Amino acid sequence: MTSHDTVSALVVVQLAAPAATLAAIGLPALLGRPLTERATTRIVGGGFAVAFAAAVSVLGLLGARGFAPVIVHTGTWFAVGHHEATVNLVADALSMPYVCFSTGLCWLVNSFAGKYLHREPGFTRFFILLALFGTGMNLMVLADSIDVLFAGWEFVGISSALLIGFFFERRNAIDAALRAYTTYRICDVGLLVAAVVIHRAVGSGDFGRLFGADWPAATCLVSPGTATVVSLLLVFAALGKTAQVPFSNWLPRAMEGPTPSSAIFYGALSIHAGAYVLLRCEALLDAAPVARAALVVIGLGSALHASLVGRVQTDLKSMLAYASMAQASLILVEIGLGWRVIPLVHVVGHAVLRSLQILRSPSALHDRHELEAAIGGHPDLGSWSPLSWLPARAQAAIYRIALERGFEEPAVMGVVGPIVRLLERLATAERAWVAWLGEKRPRHDERRA
Repeated sequence: MTSHDTVSALVVVQLAAPAATLAAIGLPALLGRPLTERATTRIVGGGFAVAFAAAVSVLGLLGARGFAPVIVHTGTWFAVGHHEATVNLVADALSMPYVCFSTGLCWLVNSFAGKYLHREPGFTRFFILLALFGTGMNLMVLADSIDVLFAGWEFVGISSALLIGFFFERRNAIDAALRAYTTYRICDVGLLVAAVVIHRAVGSGDFGRLFGADWPAATCLVSPGTATVVSLLLVFAALGKTAQVPFSNWLPRAMEGPTPSSAIFYGALSIHAGAYVLLRCEALLDAAPVARAALVVIGLGSALHASLVGRVQTDLKSMLAYASMAQASLILVEIGLGWRVIPLVHVVGHAVLRSLQILRSPSALHDRHELEAAIGGHPDLGSWSPLSWLPARAQAAIYRIALERGFEEPAVMGVVGPIVRLLERLATAERAWVAWLGEKRPRHDERRA
């Protein structure tokens, strides 16, 4: 077997291992005979361990080949004339580092969640969703076409929303899950339309027809107009996953889910999914200065918003949520500036740090309380802020804005509210019309009688 064949087989294993664990624990639960907690955690952990070992092996083999990409063709969805939709995977200098740390973090969170959710009624459900998320994440990262990427993107989105509403007996969790799912659905339109535009432009969703050469030295192969349209659509899609203004208000609410899912989704992987897509298609951004400028402006504005709002949060998980938003915003700025390797390093470093911070948040609160008890009050950290240079009235105004979360909620509802009310009135009118049509009316011969 050649090295190319070995890499291809290992890439398939990376995707198949989490999917196999999903079937292994999901089918017994579907039949009403869920596995024990120990068996569930071991099966899921084993799947992620196999995927991680395969990813590290591929990374080593690619390094020996000078990181020349390997395309794995697993089939063709359909082909009509010169138009086709292929199911291709890619192992290169972008996908393999990303899939290594994403699979490794899923493996870590699996070990933590096994003890954290002990005797929780939804124990099996959590690990089914974790396996679904891991499968979707690997599918998105390894995708070599917009079609496969969209499938993985949707797996990540649905598992994220379901885990936010994991404690469905709490109204706040359900509302937060619906808010996140609605935001995802709105922004996913950008990725779906981008796929349609790509197919229309090049007759396929393969990335090889959009840009040539190896990442990070890829070059755009389509016209600047097509590159601009696709780039703007991808930027719009990324705004939802990375919680950028004005789509950021779902992120602090997402902390209603269990701590392990908060760590893996909103501190590490899900919040960086948009950044990964933009890194994969950065050759298009190079030919679309308008999209790059939009990324810089939105990223800087969102980073400022998250930094101000995060400073006035009173609970640790909300503070970490806004800290994640600020770093994700800066990563988008780096991508908008045309950098490639630096954003990838930033993503990996931030994901590892933030996930560990969120996993440790309950212990951190306990340590804080013990410290306060030992010194007899709140510790004075002596933090400095450039806002201290401003007049007192300006500081008070900024503090009010931060407490109201930048008035983002009223601004969004000012746009969404009238649309919702219009749809409700149309629905009422439709029900009245259907009721009128359904009324029993006397037939012609009955009226004559």
